Amino acid sequence: MSDPNKAAIAAEKEALNLKLPPIVHPPENIGVDTPTQSKLLKYRRSKEQRKTINQLVIEGAKKKLDKTLSKRTPLSPEPDDPPIMTSEIKKKGLNYIYMKQCVESSPIVPIQQEWLDHMLMLVPESLKQGKKREELLQSLISEVSSDFEKSTKRYLVKSVLVKPPVNWLEDDGGPLPEFPVGLDYSNPWHCSYVQARNQILSNLHIVHPIMKMLLDLGYKTFANTLLLDLTGIRAKGPIDCESLKNDLSIQARKAEEKIMNTWYTKVINLFTKKEALEGIKPEKLDSFYNCVSTLMSNQIKDLLKRTIEGFVKLFDQGDERGLPIFKMELTIDDEKMEFYPTFQDLEDVVFGLVERIAEALQNVQSVPSWLSAASPPVNLDTELPEHMLQWALDVLKVEIRRNLEGARQHYETYVEKYNWLLDGTAVQLIETFQAEDHTFDEYTEFIEKFFNLASEIMLLPQWVHFPMVRLDCEDLKTGLTNKARAFANKLLNDIATKHRSENECICSEFEAIKEHALKIPETTEEMMDLIAYVEKARTIRMQDLISRIQESKRRMNYFLDVFIFPQEDLALNSAVLLWPWKIYPIFDENDEIIEVAKRKKENELIAKREKLILELEKESRRMEEFAEFAELDRMQQYVTDVRQLQKRIQESEEAVQFINKEEELFKWEVTKYPELDKLKVNIEPYQKFFNLVLKWQRTEKRWMDGGFLDLNGESMEADVDEFSREIFKTLKFFQMKLKKELQEKRKLAKRRSLGEERVEEEPKENPTINMCSTVMENIKVFKENIPTVSILCNPGMRTRHWKQMSEIVGYDLTPDSGTTLRKVLKLNLSQYLEQFEVISAGASK
Repeated sequence: MSDPNKAAIAAEKEALNLKLPPIVHPPENIGVDTPTQSKLLKYRRSKEQRKTINQLVIEGAKKKLDKTLSKRTPLSPEPDDPPIMTSEIKKKGLNYIYMKQCVESSPIVPIQQEWLDHMLMLVPESLKQGKKREELLQSLISEVSSDFEKSTKRYLVKSVLVKPPVNWLEDDGGPLPEFPVGLDYSNPWHCSYVQARNQILSNLHIVHPIMKMLLDLGYKTFANTLLLDLTGIRAKGPIDCESLKNDLSIQARKAEEKIMNTWYTKVINLFTKKEALEGIKPEKLDSFYNCVSTLMSNQIKDLLKRTIEGFVKLFDQGDERGLPIFKMELTIDDEKMEFYPTFQDLEDVVFGLVERIAEALQNVQSVPSWLSAASPPVNLDTELPEHMLQWALDVLKVEIRRNLEGARQHYETYVEKYNWLLDGTAVQLIETFQAEDHTFDEYTEFIEKFFNLASEIMLLPQWVHFPMVRLDCEDLKTGLTNKARAFANKLLNDIATKHRSENECICSEFEAIKEHALKIPETTEEMMDLIAYVEKARTIRMQDLISRIQESKRRMNYFLDVFIFPQEDLALNSAVLLWPWKIYPIFDENDEIIEVAKRKKENELIAKREKLILELEKESRRMEEFAEFAELDRMQQYVTDVRQLQKRIQESEEAVQFINKEEELFKWEVTKYPELDKLKVNIEPYQKFFNLVLKWQRTEKRWMDGGFLDLNGESMEADVDEFSREIFKTLKFFQMKLKKELQEKRKLAKRRSLGEERVEEEPKENPTINMCSTVMENIKVFKENIPTVSILCNPGMRTRHWKQMSEIVGYDLTPDSGTTLRKVLKLNLSQYLEQFEVISAGASK
């Protein structure tokens, strides 16, 4: 047997083994013209019409072209044609152009209105709005129709004519679009749709008798009942949100238990009977139970859906018969007026009840799972669709807010009138008022405003009734009243504090007057100040204090009605009122103190004057001793003695100032002390001379015993000249002073010894002048050593030629030898000065 015969036999066997699909009866409405069928037929008819018209157009264009070409003669070549172009190519090109014009001039089927309508449906609605909507839509339709006509003509040209291979022919359109490759335009749902339809027809278990019994049982159980009893909620009166939530949650749990104990038990009993599965094939058992589960799920979902709809209907503003009445309060929390519970809490409770209803009967076990005691058990799909719950929440949200609008407006009334007590406005107003300078009467007027406001708030109603809310305003009223009274009390405390401060100030001033008046003065100045102080207190200050006490008394009369004074304030008020009667005996006692102090201070002043005269005499004798100082070695002691005497003169001068001041206070004649002025003048030269000599002694010792290398001849010469000039000036001063003293003594002796024989006394030597001369000689001697220092301490010599000079002298003069000027002078270097000068001159160069 040949291979083709074998293949045919194998194909025939395979065809016999195939299972034919079940016979499907045509639907009853197969002959009825449905809208979908009409739409398909209309589309098919229009497609066939377009195809026929295109064929007629093409055939007419071909006939017209043939007729025209038969009448025309071949064209002669153009002068501009390329030399390689033959007459045949030109002919083909011109014929193509003519035929193209003929095809394009043929009639074209316009775009169908249905297509345009579908295109317009794709345009978003937001783009169809505006004043120029119609104009834009018409422009869009015209543009699409024009593009459709152009593309159709181009397609006809491409379909009918073949463009010859002529380069100068123009084709603006470009190539025709190719049919897309690789794109699937099939309907993927069609096969699944056919398969599902066949399965439904082969597994239609809804007509089974047990299904009718299950349906009747569900109808009897659920038809006239809901999961919750929503009829008596409003009759209960105002109720808390949480109480309503708990009551309905308990009802839902009890109803759920009742359904599981009655309806579900009866359903299980139906399927425990043998006749329940009659006529059901084993392979169809799963689909049968799926149908049972679907029916049970639909019955439970319908119960939950109707319960939610009934619950939502409770809040319909048009029907208030079932609307619950919630207890709400207006409270103050964190300086804000708020609802308790808040609107959001109320919404959450109501939304929670919807969710609680939706959560009911979610653990109902399916019949096959119960019968087979499957683990874990399989439950029915009784969850309500999301859109159902969202619808309920959206409607409830709108209705709740609409029913709460009255309570919200009442709250806004409180906010508008009294929120300034809570938002800081009142605090700022009071702080501004307190920062300003106001009188006591202005304070009392401002305080009365807050007390009146508190009374107004207390007269407002405690409960306000609305369709869905009974609003309790007692807490808010109490809080606002307390706020207003707190502000009033704050102002009262402020002026009470000021009143207390004023009273303390009055008492402190009286205490100060008492303290000053009874104080025993230590000095004459204090006594005079005390006399002036008490005199002012008797007249001016007492009048002012009595006036302030009268004002304090007027304030006390106001405080007795609105303010409770503590015990210490009461004692303070009493003390203020009693001070005028307590102060006058103190003034009398002060008079006695002043009289005693005055006598005492006068006696003390006389004693101080006598003591000062004795002190000046001692200082004069000490001054005379300075003229006898003649030892240069004790110059440090002389300087100390001068300073001590200067200090005593300064103390005497201060004593004179004190005595003169006391004399002025007592209005006595001011005494003069010329001896003191003379002492101040005479001590100045000695102080200057002794310090100058001491400075010279210290400087000479530093030069002689200090570092020899640190000496500078030029600076030493300048300093020695300065000392010499100063000593010379001092010497001249003391010589002139001595001369004047001798002249005065001679004049005095001449006046005393008139008529007596005069005996010329030779002047004694003055020790001070001798010291000046001695210092001058010392300076002169020291000045002779300056040239040696200038030569040996030359900067060039110090750095380079010390070693050479040391060899000449035979003595170590290097910088590290510790040589001093005193040692150098002992070497008698005068014989080497000429050599040193030569070396120094070379070092300078």
